[in-house]
Amino acid sequence: MQQFTFSELSQDNLPSIVNLVENDFDIDIWNKMVAGQDTEKEQNKLNLIQDYLVNYQLNLMNEATIWARAIYPLLMLAERGNIQAWAEVPLKAKFPHFELAGIVDGVLGKCVAGEIGVPYLVVVEAKRGLEAKNPRFQLYGEMLAAAWSNWHNSPQAEQKIFGCYTISDNWTFVSAVVRNFEDDCPTMTVDTSKEYIQRIEAVTIFKILKFIVN
Repeated sequence: MQQFTFSELSQDNLPSIVNLVENDFDIDIWNKMVAGQDTEKEQNKLNLIQDYLVNYQLNLMNEATIWARAIYPLLMLAERGNIQAWAEVPLKAKFPHFELAGIVDGVLGKCVAGEIGVPYLVVVEAKRGLEAKNPRFQLYGEMLAAAWSNWHNSPQAEQKIFGCYTISDNWTFVSAVVRNFEDDCPTMTVDTSKEYIQRIEAVTIFKILKFIVN
């Protein structure tokens, strides 16, 4: 049985474990998620989060600082009821012919008895500079494992899961439908958003997060 950590996944080995279908870009999918108004309390918090970014040189900050200053506060603002934002979450999945495991940088998921159970959104904080590599393959693996976890708890034939990767304060979202969990290779069909810049589009990012949670 093949075993992979999320960070090991690449363009070369991902096709060996999943039939990946990447749809053409469709902005309407994401525009439909940003309807509705934020509350006054949410708007005030969004303004505060943006103030943490606009007067600072983010290119000089390391990833951990940007995560703490920008990414995680926005995830926390999207919390609803027992759906919480967590960082550094272990995740694993055991398919018939391969296993996936690793630590997810961030999750929005249902918290039960002090543990994250059902993940709705997984987040990859991508590296910058010389260490940078395409974050999508790692994200696809984490989304596949999250979908398996949801299927394991509620065995519906199709599981919808969301993910995103961040580079500095830029967010790119992915929506996926995963099926055929018991086949040699499950099938994952994905739609990808445009890139959203938190310094100027925090409201839009927040509305997409709220849509995912709701």
